Amino acid sequence: MELILEKISKLKGNICVPGDKSISHRSLILGSIAQGETRIYNFLNSLDCFSTLECMRALGVEIKRSNNDSLKIKGKGLYGLEEPKDVLNVGNSGTTIRLLAGLLSGQNFHSVLNGDNSIRKRPMKRVVEPLRLMGANIWGREGGHLAPLSIKGSKLNPLRYTMPVASAQVKSALLLAGLYAKGETVIKESLSTRDHTERMLTIMGADIKNFPSEIKTRGGRELKGNDIFIPGDISSAAYFIIAASILKGSQIIIKQVGVNPTRVGIIEMLNKMGAKIDISNYLIKSNEPQADLKIECSELKGIEVRKENIPFLIDELPLIAVAATQAQGKTVVSGAKELRVKETDRIKTIVNELKKMSADIEEKEDGFVVIGPSKLKGAVCESYNDHRIAMSLAVAALVAEGKTIIKNSECIDISFPGFEKTLQKLI
Repeated sequence: MELILEKISKLKGNICVPGDKSISHRSLILGSIAQGETRIYNFLNSLDCFSTLECMRALGVEIKRSNNDSLKIKGKGLYGLEEPKDVLNVGNSGTTIRLLAGLLSGQNFHSVLNGDNSIRKRPMKRVVEPLRLMGANIWGREGGHLAPLSIKGSKLNPLRYTMPVASAQVKSALLLAGLYAKGETVIKESLSTRDHTERMLTIMGADIKNFPSEIKTRGGRELKGNDIFIPGDISSAAYFIIAASILKGSQIIIKQVGVNPTRVGIIEMLNKMGAKIDISNYLIKSNEPQADLKIECSELKGIEVRKENIPFLIDELPLIAVAATQAQGKTVVSGAKELRVKETDRIKTIVNELKKMSADIEEKEDGFVVIGPSKLKGAVCESYNDHRIAMSLAVAALVAEGKTIIKNSECIDISFPGFEKTLQKLI
């Protein structure tokens, strides 16, 4: 499928964005191993989240959809999952395979995790090695560094572990494994990462303590089902935040967006660039903060994004490149090697595609440099089957002269079904 877009004058209006993808994954997994019923509201109906849903069903969990974005889970408790009859297919979801690797390591059965061609290229060593230190039996290609992963569940030992790579997925996998370990598991982070797992474990009654750079959890305590209200995904909102910031005369409101402190790096960076973003109607539901965001067009300026900023806006970095093409001066992103092992090499892909559109952008080993502003021109662009690359190019297309064609745009459904319809509401 191709997404065809042309330059527009401005964005106006109010929208909501779909539920947070990270929280949707975690609500399915934790609701499945809690005792009693968990109800999930504003669940993200995306391909990635459906992969997690189907994996949990294959593990014997009863999950019903009561309407378009609400789910009811009949929890099985910590020890109630069943051995799957077939390979668990995670599709394109790195979150699913890494979190389930942690969960399945503590079960009393055998399971196999596999996914699409992209998943089979993504690094699994970072999660397999610490799980093996806990006593997990995991095998895979290249010594367990690549999927498929074969896991024979076993009794796990507690772990004291310092994260060598900032990764919320690895941290969450270890916290899930820690629920099955006898004793206290301690995870240290040199750079903080998104904390949705810790927040949800807290409201479900886990024995967990959060400190600024350290999380402690003790295994064996059953979780309790809960009502989980999922805010709008700030990573999805970011496309419209930046589009409104760079299109003259724009003014939009995005309602009930998650503003978790570990996820608002995109807002902080845009504020440094001179964006006009007002936050109102702040509240906390299901231990997650949310608010309405009002965005107006502004004159942006180039900034420096450093390694310590990266964990807070890792998904939005291709978008930062787009914003930088319309900003005055130089924008430098460094310390972002992690972008090279996402669904695609996002450094290479965003640089290549924006160059097609006449952007002044250069690739670095750990990021990129953009000189702005540039007069972008429409082009035929590749999505590389990466949802975030496709949507970032869609934002660039809105300010580019002429027609832009984005190939294989169906990948957008991985995280934002209805993206084009939401955009049309503002045009």
